[in-house]
Amino acid sequence: MGLFDKLRGEFIDIIEFLDNTQDTIVYRFERYGNEIKNNAKLIVREGQTAVFINEGQVADIFTPGTYTLNTENLPILSTLKGWKYGFNSPFKAEVYFVSTKNFIDQKWGTKNAIIVNDNRFGMVEIRAFGIYTFKITDAPVFIREIVGTNQSFTTQHICEQLKSIIVTRFSDATGESNLPIENYASNLNELSDAIFSYMQGDFAAYGMEVTKFLIENISMPDDVKKEIFELSRLDKIDLNKLTALKAAKAMEVAAENPSGAAGTGVGLGAGIAMAQQMTQSMMNSSSKQNEQATPPPLPGETLYYVAIDGQQAGPFNLSQLEELVEKQVLNRDTLVWKKGLSAWVLASEQADLQSLWTMTPPPLPKQE
Repeated sequence: MGLFDKLRGEFIDIIEFLDNTQDTIVYRFERYGNEIKNNAKLIVREGQTAVFINEGQVADIFTPGTYTLNTENLPILSTLKGWKYGFNSPFKAEVYFVSTKNFIDQKWGTKNAIIVNDNRFGMVEIRAFGIYTFKITDAPVFIREIVGTNQSFTTQHICEQLKSIIVTRFSDATGESNLPIENYASNLNELSDAIFSYMQGDFAAYGMEVTKFLIENISMPDDVKKEIFELSRLDKIDLNKLTALKAAKAMEVAAENPSGAAGTGVGLGAGIAMAQQMTQSMMNSSSKQNEQATPPPLPGETLYYVAIDGQQAGPFNLSQLEELVEKQVLNRDTLVWKKGLSAWVLASEQADLQSLWTMTPPPLPKQE
């Protein structure tokens, strides 16, 4: 520094800091040789705290306001310097301006995937990201624990350390929550609140406070996500209606096959075969649903298997066979089999099935 700068520093008697960056947490006021004049003006603006440090030791602290620096408002520094009857200008001290505003929209995220143990899917890798807001609540502690002797300290200097704290707490919270992985999305607020409370002590150790914390998204592998979506759809879908719809669409596609008459016949045949398979699937599904919805057969009750479209279906009890007759799936010429028969036989040949054909009254006799 030249002579002119040295002289200018000695005559400047206003100590202040105007932050135009919006991300500066701490700024050390630069004065040649750290010399400050007696009765110099100290201006501390709203959202700031000024900390005087003498030979590495925190001295006086100033909240927002305008001060005339002398022995009256520098009691700790006066004691450290041994000023019993005032002091002569200039005196030496470091002045740090610490921003106490909220630093908003700070982003966090997991660099590496976090492994969680889910009861349904086993070990699953997840990632998460979000935002948080913090502010300085104890300027001397923050300077002592974090800043050190840096002239300027911004959010970029501390963001990685804060992210590590957040990710650690996120891992703890997800592990202790015991939530099924498919419920993470619907419980982001609850997880955010849990992690928010966990982090208060971590930040307080550095003279800081987390004022807001949000999880914006928790992601998982695509295969797990796909399986979760499929399971959720199965809970909502009527499988019988879905099977019938797919069968109808298959027949439409086969009928519209542009491969000519032969191709059309083949396509239609394939469509019909597919429809039959789907119908059989529907019947099996219906049978399973009936089995689940009704108690097991009574002892001695006869169960029949029925040949439907060339496929075996069943077993069905008598009431279920009545339903098949009503649906025109079962008639007298349908092949059936029950325990004890050596081969499939016509339903009309079974004595215990004769009641199926007399469920409706015979036609009235002709009147003469």
